[in-house]
Amino acid sequence: MKTSLQKIVKSRRVVIKVGTSLLSDSKMNLDRKSLSSVVENVLVARKMGKSAVLVTSGAVGAGMGKLGLKPRPKTSLEKQICAAVGQSLLMHEYERIFSESGVVTAQVLLTRNDIEDRRKHQNVRKVIEGLLEKNVLPIVNENDVVADDEIKFGDNDTLSGLVAEIIDAESLIILTDVDGLYDSIESKKIIPVVADIDSRLYEIAGGAGGENSVGGMITKLKVAEKMTRAGRITVIASGKRSDAVKKILSGENVGTLFLPSKKRIEARKRWIADQLISRGKIIVDAGAANALKNRGGSLLPKGIKGVSGSFVAGSPVEIVDESDLKIAQGLSAYSSRELGRIKGIRSDKIESVLGYTRGEEAIHRDNLVVFK
Repeated sequence: MKTSLQKIVKSRRVVIKVGTSLLSDSKMNLDRKSLSSVVENVLVARKMGKSAVLVTSGAVGAGMGKLGLKPRPKTSLEKQICAAVGQSLLMHEYERIFSESGVVTAQVLLTRNDIEDRRKHQNVRKVIEGLLEKNVLPIVNENDVVADDEIKFGDNDTLSGLVAEIIDAESLIILTDVDGLYDSIESKKIIPVVADIDSRLYEIAGGAGGENSVGGMITKLKVAEKMTRAGRITVIASGKRSDAVKKILSGENVGTLFLPSKKRIEARKRWIADQLISRGKIIVDAGAANALKNRGGSLLPKGIKGVSGSFVAGSPVEIVDESDLKIAQGLSAYSSRELGRIKGIRSDKIESVLGYTRGEEAIHRDNLVVFK
């Protein structure tokens, strides 16, 4: 733990994420006092010599307040309308408050396509790094106005983790409206350090999340898990404290600290596991599941029980066991239609069934990431 706290102190780059619950009042109008607290946290990071990137929610909420809508819109169109109204309000407030301290801000709006496409991915990285080099503060949000269900991140917790990956930030600080991860809803005792994210933690986190926020504690855990695989640190803490980031970056134990894994997954496999949206699902039998989890092998057609979804060869897909537990993600060498024809057969029979072969593996181990 001491080593990890020192790593935070030495962090060169840090991503700070804030959610809707911190930025809006009860009527979903922008809460300028809370916004000022968020700004103060970001300014502190910059004063401490960190290259900081702010990932912010709040556009939909700000639009709701301006349009007098409550509760949160249910349809994609209503959300997009609110985001179109609210994003300019949100950025105006950020620009106004940051400019008082002489900080120039830049709006960066992203969709999943910008991350999944390798060329766009590299361009996003160059732009954000270019802004940081010019001492400009990038303020990142999902482009809700154009993002449909196919290209949405789903929540900005996920987006913040992807941004940390893109710019190779050592630390991610998620500021929320609670003090950290509680050991139970009843006791509200903070878990100060998490070395291993297991099913018990997901059960504990199941009840978190406000009515106007998208990402609850479960999504934050998922992001922290991805960050730990990448050897990065995640802290979940209360953004209501204007000194939260200062204390965290000074090495004090504030909120819940998620320790990085000692075994870091290579960059390409992190891209497969964490940045690509699954286009389908492959169900495997017990023998194949065991081979993947314990022997690090490739997935062969013989171990496939079923295929769900429609996808082309080269698509990212989930691999699940017969109880529908996700055990891996990888790039399929065959399309869903092809897999449907060769499932359950030996690899030496592929050509006789299809009339051709793309290789003996349904997913080669080099294109496969197995989860705990």
